[in-house]
Amino acid sequence: MKLGIIGLPLSGRSTIFETLTGQEADPASRSEDRVAVVRVPDERVDALSRMFAPRKTIYAQVEYLLPGTGGPKKDQSPWLAVKECDALIHVVRNHGPERRPRQDFQALDQELILSDLVQVEKRLERIALDQRRGKKMAPEEHLQLTESRRLLEAEVPLRHRPELANSKTLRGFTLLSAKPLLVVLNNDEGDPNAPELGEAASRERCLVLRGKLEQELSRMGAEEVGDFMAEYGIDASAMDLMIRLSYEVLGLSSFFTVGSDEVRAWTVRRGTPAAEAAGVIHTDFQKGFIRAEVIAYQDLMAAGSTAEARRRGTFRLEGKTYEVRDGDIINFRFNV
Repeated sequence: MKLGIIGLPLSGRSTIFETLTGQEADPASRSEDRVAVVRVPDERVDALSRMFAPRKTIYAQVEYLLPGTGGPKKDQSPWLAVKECDALIHVVRNHGPERRPRQDFQALDQELILSDLVQVEKRLERIALDQRRGKKMAPEEHLQLTESRRLLEAEVPLRHRPELANSKTLRGFTLLSAKPLLVVLNNDEGDPNAPELGEAASRERCLVLRGKLEQELSRMGAEEVGDFMAEYGIDASAMDLMIRLSYEVLGLSSFFTVGSDEVRAWTVRRGTPAAEAAGVIHTDFQKGFIRAEVIAYQDLMAAGSTAEARRRGTFRLEGKTYEVRDGDIINFRFNV
């Protein structure tokens, strides 16, 4: 799963990307797209690793894309780099003397809407042309595109209409305003407060962070971090929260497999059936699925060990249609 980081010039999106990923680039390479995979912090994985003392511990991961500053080639959309991303992170400038967070948010969001509107209108024009030529029309596609055009003309992003944002019919268009969005407000070092973004952003998931401060924090040794965080009144890194929110914005959840060899977080979409989740580990697990032996993370922690959890009867057997929940610890029974 990949998130694209977007923002107006001077928003600090490069600072956010570099702090998130630990990648710092010289100015000459910033014209190119940059991609990095980042571990998702998870205290549950830490606790399970302490309990089982495995040889290997593997966390969930998310991928971030920072489009280059070189711009698109001739006749290409300026949004081409992020079209294939599963969600977007909109970095909004809230630092410096000329900050205008509300206007900046609205300006870039309207660019996304306009890009989608152009694409939708072109497709509707093509459908109308095909109809005149006697070709059959897909009624559902025409209906959804027409409704999308109505919303976009009213400057309503499609992510606010889940039935359109999640439509299989429209999925191939990779519409930008349909993608899940996380708004990151990049504040001055001494300002932990969220600015007023207006009604347009009232339905968005927002996070305030101080990009330059977080960047300094990421460069420090372990001994310096505590004093620095105390000085600025920071309880935890906002970057860790941003990574976890990225995971949530994508509609993902984690289940765990545990043992002396490995403790691992596996990523699935919320509501994934057990048999399909088994296939994330190995296709043989899905093909030969028999049952899923499941215990909730909280129940295992309360018991203190798998032996005690079994004695308490908190393990349960689930079938292939069981919807895997975030925090489930699962042992799949299969036969191939």
